[in-house]
Amino acid sequence: MDIFIYSDESGVFDVVHNRYFVFGGLMFLGREARDICARKYSKAENDVRAANNLPRSVEVKASNVSNSSKGKLFRSLNNQIRFGVVIDEKKILKSIWADKKDKQRYLDYVYKIAVKRCFEWLIKQGRINANEVEHLHFFVDEHTTATNGRYELREALEQELKNGTYNYTWEHFFPPTFPSVRSVELAFCNSSTKTLVRAADVVANRIYHCAQTIENYTAADDDLFVIRLP
Repeated sequence: MDIFIYSDESGVFDVVHNRYFVFGGLMFLGREARDICARKYSKAENDVRAANNLPRSVEVKASNVSNSSKGKLFRSLNNQIRFGVVIDEKKILKSIWADKKDKQRYLDYVYKIAVKRCFEWLIKQGRINANEVEHLHFFVDEHTTATNGRYELREALEQELKNGTYNYTWEHFFPPTFPSVRSVELAFCNSSTKTLVRAADVVANRIYHCAQTIENYTAADDDLFVIRLP
């Protein structure tokens, strides 16, 4: 089985001016599920583009359409595997904010843990057989991460999901999530060219909005898998 993961972020990772930062996205168990969702979401985008009088040159994103249109886009993703993580920035260790690289390493850690927890949830439900997963394909909205930072994220995902990790403090080995996986691929994409990265933007925006407006938001009402960190 091939699994496809599309994700985006919402908010600003800056504790001085912001409370929450969010990763959100979609997972597809196989190419057919991915392609069916892409066609359905593309149709919803066309409807929203017409309703909001957006020219073809303007990307349909949560930031430039009405609330009702955002709702339409989000509902077009019903019955899909939607996941996310809410970071409460005020609870993060102060030392992490001191260095740009430490901030990026923390975000990489949060992302890989959110993905891993969602995979574990799907395995527990019986929707994934961990021994049958062969390839993982990650598509992430591009941002200002340096080239070496992109490599480090792919390496972190591969270590967690394919190779397993060793905790030297506790002297304990954590086995990989997918022992038979053959490859972990990561691509940073321009959302204007990737329909499902734009869909991930809508999921991330929904989680971010709810985290800001609903105390102890758990995403149960939206049928999402969401964790909170730290």
